[in-house]
Amino acid sequence: MAEDGSHPLLRGRTNQSKYIHGFSTSQIQSLAAICEAFIPPIPSPPNPNQSIRSFYAASGSQSPVPQEIAEKMVKRYPAEAMSFLKIVLMLLSTKLGSLLVCGFICLDTKWPFIHSFSDLGLNKREKILQKWSNTYKSFIPIRVVFMMIKLMCFYIFFSLTDENAENPTWEAVGYEVKPPNNGSVKPRKQRPLEKGLIETQNESDATFMELLKSKVLEVKDCEDGFYDIKCDVVIVGSGCGGGVAAAVLSGSGHKVVVIEKGHYYVPEDYSLLEGPSMDELYENGGILSTLDGKITIFAGSTVGGGSSVNWSAAIKTPDDVLEEWAVDKKIPLFGSSDYRSAMEVVCDRIGVTQSCKDEGFQNKVLRRGCENLGLLVETIPQNASEDHYCGSCCYGCRTGDKKGTDSTWLVDAVNNGALILTGCKAERFVLEESKGRKRCRGVIANAESRTITRKLRFKARVTVSACGSLLTPPLMVSSGLTNRHIGRNLHLHPVLLAWGYFPSGSKTPAGKCYEGGIITSLHKVRSIGDPSNRAIVEVASMGPASFAALFPWVSGVDMKDQMIKYPRITKLFSLVRDESSGQVQAEGKITYRLNETDKGNLRTGLRQALRILVAAGAEEVGTFRNDGQRIKSNGIKNIDLEAFLDTVTAPGGPKSRSENWIVYCSAHQMGSCRMGCNENEGAVDVNGESWEARGLFVCDASILPTALGVNPMITIESTAYCVSTKIGQALMKGVFSD
Repeated sequence: MAEDGSHPLLRGRTNQSKYIHGFSTSQIQSLAAICEAFIPPIPSPPNPNQSIRSFYAASGSQSPVPQEIAEKMVKRYPAEAMSFLKIVLMLLSTKLGSLLVCGFICLDTKWPFIHSFSDLGLNKREKILQKWSNTYKSFIPIRVVFMMIKLMCFYIFFSLTDENAENPTWEAVGYEVKPPNNGSVKPRKQRPLEKGLIETQNESDATFMELLKSKVLEVKDCEDGFYDIKCDVVIVGSGCGGGVAAAVLSGSGHKVVVIEKGHYYVPEDYSLLEGPSMDELYENGGILSTLDGKITIFAGSTVGGGSSVNWSAAIKTPDDVLEEWAVDKKIPLFGSSDYRSAMEVVCDRIGVTQSCKDEGFQNKVLRRGCENLGLLVETIPQNASEDHYCGSCCYGCRTGDKKGTDSTWLVDAVNNGALILTGCKAERFVLEESKGRKRCRGVIANAESRTITRKLRFKARVTVSACGSLLTPPLMVSSGLTNRHIGRNLHLHPVLLAWGYFPSGSKTPAGKCYEGGIITSLHKVRSIGDPSNRAIVEVASMGPASFAALFPWVSGVDMKDQMIKYPRITKLFSLVRDESSGQVQAEGKITYRLNETDKGNLRTGLRQALRILVAAGAEEVGTFRNDGQRIKSNGIKNIDLEAFLDTVTAPGGPKSRSENWIVYCSAHQMGSCRMGCNENEGAVDVNGESWEARGLFVCDASILPTALGVNPMITIESTAYCVSTKIGQALMKGVFSD
């Protein structure tokens, strides 16, 4: 700690009045006591260096960690959950409340006979947290509180940085933020989208109108409190769907405006710092989950959307999926030569390469494990060069090598005269009754800037929703559309994680888990005689904060012991093409229920991932189950390994009634406004147009008819290419001239 008592993460910051979390002093005291139990000061192992000694001596209660945790929780967690959490913290600040929440462990034979939580010894507080995690079958909300605080405590502790962009734990856990080329990313004279960019967060009423007019847009200041902005096509969202649609439609000679609630960054802007990057580039700062907390969801929220933060995997739509969509779902597009041609166009535009010159540590582990088991391992094409070795693309590709829509399709769109408004959030579509069917006339949006005092009303011949499977349905519902498929059929490609520890110097691949291309290899898990995939196994990218937040906590000592192994821990995941589905009809309100088939396939894939880690030479392997399920695997006999694998299950999340539980993850969201051959089968028709509102199209992953089963970037972009091509043809024919 610094001399002033503050944590070295923010040394010199003494003004705590900046915090607006609304926690009382007693609630912060309870929260700090919990954080200290999660991350206690303990003796270091023998012969430590200074960084490891400091790491083991550090506590989660050190200022400003609890204050930062409180601030982040209020900002990122649902209000209902926060209300309950604050009640629990208030109870823990009192003796009787602690007795109610924690039980007889708060009693003592000596005065004062009952202790509040923060007055208990560290060992007792740790035992309480262990009980909350494992045995609170009768009071599940306490387990949810455990998960909420645990996730945020470790995330903040390992991501919070000081004025030098450093975290004091990183040296101890072997993590280093490495800008490419020794940090020599050269600033450019002009950002690629500059001439077509309007960053509303930097504008005011006085400048906004003039800026729009200078971009050759027809703009009107209306008496009803709106700025009317006229164009041919307005597109909501700039990711894989919106970026492609913007390029295709502007290339057809139409005036296109893209509105994006996120902000625009170029490679030299990226800090590669986990905390700030997640805050700026991901939906809800990367802290988003289903309402029951079972599935943690990652979705891009910046110019370029998911393509700016994804892991570069560029896999074409599998043939069996195309056949299913074309034949079983009766959507001719996916059986057409136009679609296959679109995949080639997409791969060419985003620079897809078929091989990787130098794989990183984790992918080498996956490949070696598969080869040692005689399993087929495939090389994954990348939308980057063959020598792309950036392990930080999940925080934005600072090499500029990865070709997201922000550096490809949107550049084409801007060169064709399209405009992109950032910090601009759609509120609802403008719908009118017209001959028995609604007619979409545009979209109403809000600018981020408080000095732009009017709402924005974009008037367009065609409106395209491309804000993703989590946001397109709420936008359509809030606009008054009622097709029963809107917001339903949400597929998530649920994922379960396995880990394996490979000591340095062992006869295993060299390197660190955060170096090299993120996903360059893949194994398909199949049953004998069944050509379909039960699951796929790939590697996962996790900075130390995300890893610690999701990794099972069983004790303070164990967590610190595991974290100093971080660079040599390989994370593999099992992903299934889910038959299960969920709903999202209001922003941030996501529900999802896994069926038994998907649970079984996830379990099969997870077991295979563990076998692969063992075969690659892992000293220890485990799952992310809350009880810290793991086994020493160096030299293990096959019969003992299989006995361990028999205990590997896929239980529910923190609200599960079972003692053991696990958190699933998702980075692919699909199908929530699916394309259908009629309005009883989907939310949009085979051209991507809403059944209810003429001139309103959907052009993102939400229109995919089912889950895909592989990384979806190429499928989303190819579908968007076909849909937007048809829109352009219709516009040229004057179909939407009314």
